[in-house]
Amino acid sequence: MNPYDIVLLIHILLFCYWLGGDVGVFYSSQFVVNGQLSRETRMTAAKIMLGCDLIPKICMSLMLTVGGILAHYLGVQHETWQFVGIILLGPVWLSMVLVLHYKHHASYIPMLSKIDFFFRCIMIFSILSSSVYAYNTGRLTDTPWVILKLLGFGFLIFCGLMIRVNLQDFSLIYAKIIHNTYDESDNQKMVRSLNKVKPWVITIWLILILEAYVGIAKPFSG
Repeated sequence: MNPYDIVLLIHILLFCYWLGGDVGVFYSSQFVVNGQLSRETRMTAAKIMLGCDLIPKICMSLMLTVGGILAHYLGVQHETWQFVGIILLGPVWLSMVLVLHYKHHASYIPMLSKIDFFFRCIMIFSILSSSVYAYNTGRLTDTPWVILKLLGFGFLIFCGLMIRVNLQDFSLIYAKIIHNTYDESDNQKMVRSLNKVKPWVITIWLILILEAYVGIAKPFSG
């Protein structure tokens, strides 16, 4: 295998584990909100859900770096500083994801969570801006499908933020389940919170499939 084949394989694996992991998270969440189950069963399901949730987050954090390297092999050239930024983005983003997951009881986590939220907002803006710039300047004339991939990824980040916003009640009530202070009204709030994110979750699955199609078909490339 040459370097291009290796990067392509990693890219495919990130896609597979992202989509598969996300489906696992959503499936296990159905047991977490099921008020008919015992507290212990729901907590076990929550541990499975949170463990599975780390996989899509890892895949997302590395996807732009791997995709940028792959685009480089396909002829998309970057300035040196841009390419260095692409290479560093993955490890930096991944580090933040891992700290938030494994150090969630640390005193700095609330601040880091806010930083992570705004970081993702900046990523959306940066992806949108760079896509518009590339389209207007003809920088990606030979590979216009890359713009579609970038815009799709930016929308995936946006969907993730919408899920985070709409899961606030879910998280608060899960804390009540841990401390065994919840009641039936809390169960209903948890179900409603999960129902709010279903459209965003399904949208993520569809966009991931569309991203895979664009990567294979490379539309508008002539």
